[in-house]
Amino acid sequence: MSTRILRAADRTPVPWKNGGGLTREVAAAPAGGDGFDWRVSLADVTADGPFSIFPGIDRTLTVVEGAGMDLVVGGEHHIVDEPLWPHDFPGDRPTDGFLLSGPVVNLNVMYRRGRTRAETAVVCGTVRLMAPRGGAVLALSLDDGAVLDGAVLHGAVLDGTDVRLDRYDAVLAEDGSPGVLRTMGQAVVITFSDV
Repeated sequence: MSTRILRAADRTPVPWKNGGGLTREVAAAPAGGDGFDWRVSLADVTADGPFSIFPGIDRTLTVVEGAGMDLVVGGEHHIVDEPLWPHDFPGDRPTDGFLLSGPVVNLNVMYRRGRTRAETAVVCGTVRLMAPRGGAVLALSLDDGAVLDGAVLHGAVLDGTDVRLDRYDAVLAEDGSPGVLRTMGQAVVITFSDV
């Protein structure tokens, strides 16, 4: 089993693929470039405009800050105004986003169609994290003070030591359970598996 803690403070904002905004990559596999099987990022959306197109990619968008958006996907309107409600759409269809009432921060999950499946859930309280065999699980804290109980990390933290996760910190584990996540509020848990 492999487990990593991914701190929000270590993420560098980079321009979107189409240059229309900024994103902070949380994790990707494999890392680097557009050849990923899956990718998770936080995007700052401050103005209306087009989304980048990713051929062969499915997406899940969850508004984690702000009032929401009107997503126009392939000409169809999808009002995403329920906070913390994952919304799926194809990443290779022309998509425009229109802010409903000011800027938003979106958690974007992208995964390669036909090769990877991603299940996104918003959780509250206590949950045991479990990565499927050959897959991964990523949990992103939405509030300060979440705790990963009894974490087992690459020699950085001894077995049985709790790890604190603050807002937008994440834990990524492959092939097994990194422990129990106890939130002070909410977290997003994404499970990746092969198709």
